[in-house]
Formats: sequence, structure tokens, C-alpha cells
Amino acid sequence: MFHETSRYANIATAELTTPEGRVIRYACRRFLPQGDDLPVLMEVTVTEGDRLDLIAAKTISEPEQYWRICDANNTMNPTALVAEPGKRLRIPLAHFDPQMRV
Repeated sequence: MFHETSRYANIATAELTTPEGRVIRYACRRFLPQGDDLPVLMEVTVTEGDRLDLIAAKTISEPEQYWRICDANNTMNPTALVAEPGKRLRIPLAHFDPQMRV
């Protein structure tokens, strides 16, 4: 249902059958991990004009994996992470899930 590098790649799916017989497939809820529980690769300091995708590209070599930085910093709002210059961001170690390319 989702690309292998998506944060939802390993989330279970379920089906709902409507009274008319239509089957609706959906992803189950993804619970956010506790950022403090994720192993940290490094910390970086936000500078003026930083973008989370560029930070992800520099630190974990995958700009589309910015969501890992969100998880490590306990936020669902990527813009909030780079809004304040001087803020320290936790950059998590890559997850070594054999089904997920990191």
C-alpha cells in the first residue's frame, strides 16, 4: 500500500466492508515513537533558512526521510523544528529494518 521507505510501510492494514458490500482498505493508526527512546546519530543546530529535508539529506542521506527527525524530536510538524535558529535537533540512527531501505 505504501512505498517501502514510507513511515507507514510497516503499519498493518485493515478492511471495512460497507453495508452495500464495498470493501475499503485502510492503514491502521501509526503511533509516534518516543524520541528519547530512539538512538541518536548526532545533534545539529538549526540555522536561519534551514529546511528539514536538507538537514535529512546532509545527515542521513535521504531527504524524504525527514520524518525520522520529526520522530526523534517528538513532533508531527516539520516546519516547527526549523522555525527557531539555534534549536538543537536530534538526528536518529537509521533503522535497520530488512523490509525498509534507509
